Amino acid sequence: MLIEIVLVGALLYLVVSFFITRKELKRVAAYFGGPKPHPVLGNVLEFANKDLPDIFATMVGFHKLYGQDLVTWSLFNLNQISVTSAVNVEKILMAKKTQKSFLYSFVEPWLGQGLLISSGEKWFQRRKIITPTFHFKILEQFAAVFNKETDIMVQNLRKHVNGKEFDMYEYVTLMALDSICETSMGTCVNAQNNPLNRYVQNVKRMSILVILRTVSPLAGFPLLYNILHPAAWEQRGIIKELHHFTDSIIKSRRKQLSQEKHELVDFNMNEENLYSKRRMTFLDLLLNVTVEGKPLSDLDIREEVDTFMFEGHDTTTSGISFTIFQLAKHPDVQERVYDEVVSILGKDSTNKELTFQMLQDFRYLESVIKEAMRLFPPVPFIGRKLVDDIEMNGTTIKAGQDFLVPIYAIHRNPKVYPDPERFDPERFSDTAESRRGPYDYIPFSAGSRNCIGQRYAMMEMKTTLIKLIHNYKILPGESLRELRVKTDLVLRPDRGIPVKIMARN
Repeated sequence: MLIEIVLVGALLYLVVSFFITRKELKRVAAYFGGPKPHPVLGNVLEFANKDLPDIFATMVGFHKLYGQDLVTWSLFNLNQISVTSAVNVEKILMAKKTQKSFLYSFVEPWLGQGLLISSGEKWFQRRKIITPTFHFKILEQFAAVFNKETDIMVQNLRKHVNGKEFDMYEYVTLMALDSICETSMGTCVNAQNNPLNRYVQNVKRMSILVILRTVSPLAGFPLLYNILHPAAWEQRGIIKELHHFTDSIIKSRRKQLSQEKHELVDFNMNEENLYSKRRMTFLDLLLNVTVEGKPLSDLDIREEVDTFMFEGHDTTTSGISFTIFQLAKHPDVQERVYDEVVSILGKDSTNKELTFQMLQDFRYLESVIKEAMRLFPPVPFIGRKLVDDIEMNGTTIKAGQDFLVPIYAIHRNPKVYPDPERFDPERFSDTAESRRGPYDYIPFSAGSRNCIGQRYAMMEMKTTLIKLIHNYKILPGESLRELRVKTDLVLRPDRGIPVKIMARN
């Protein structure tokens, strides 16, 4: 009898709590647009019987139907506020204290509390440590890697010259994986010539498993998802293998540095010639640094190396691939890029080594890449959780609320970008850029948590596209017009980037 009373009391408490919370959430939601939710199912039925590209299109389409700022609901009281108005985007991205939203927990089992997910003092210390890795003097060293890996890709593509359409996205993915492995860990997985490499396959599979979780009804209930969903069981096995690979690289490199009698050094941001003294990979930097006299643990290092791997290959793959998509669709733009390449490098220097400084001269190519990232931002949305209460749209929103900043929708604002679906690199000429606000174009986010590797990404994208266009004319494949996109934390083509190529010479 006592057990029954306790169970009834617990159930009554849950029901009352549900309705009290619901009342407060509905009060806030009244200040925003959004589709009308079912009391229990929220807006889940809006996505019923839709594939991944349609689910993404529905999310983006809400802003056309319900306005710049809106609320969407998941099961029970789970909801998020999605903002695209510049004033509210600024409030979220420039908040003094911030945390990543619940969505990022989907990759936390792999990445741990690395720079992408961590917050507070831990995030501040990691950001301070990692920032020198992206100083231009360090990036100059990475240029050799980008040149080498792109040359391999260009060579591997020769079998497609004057042939049938093929998927360019796959080639770019493997090239980016080789580049990130060598620059982050100093190791070569040779993904381009060995795409069946176990580590390569595991990294690619993790992306798919994250997508599957984002569309699962159990996504908001971690305990149930981890117990009941088959993808969760598969993911645990893959993560174990990924961690083992990274751990083995860290252990091997630590031993090597020890044998070379490298001493740990205090990390002093004011040290003279800091960057020129540190000629090392991302992993070497983490192994050689101390914070308050203590070295980073192997777990600390693994978190950051895995984070660099995740963020550094998928995002650049997306940026390069969607730029190729646009160049294939717009031959006039492609020829103008080719003319710029020839004017700087010469017509016959197709294997010329590109340096960090040299890449700064490709101004039109940079405009092309920026416009491609406007239409297809590699990270199509950013998630944040409030740490402090905030005033927005005339009401107070309590700490703990999840926010979505859909960059994909922000970049299609017709008031900022007339005819927003049209591809036009001239939007990023010097005069045009000055007419935009700071939150109208944010492919690398904004605020203190903006993308630390944006110069790395732009350098790799430029190197790849210059060598590709210098060697080949890219033509649209027959199925290119059918391109659809999907997303987890990175924007991807649903079925690759189908193109054909012809040799320039």
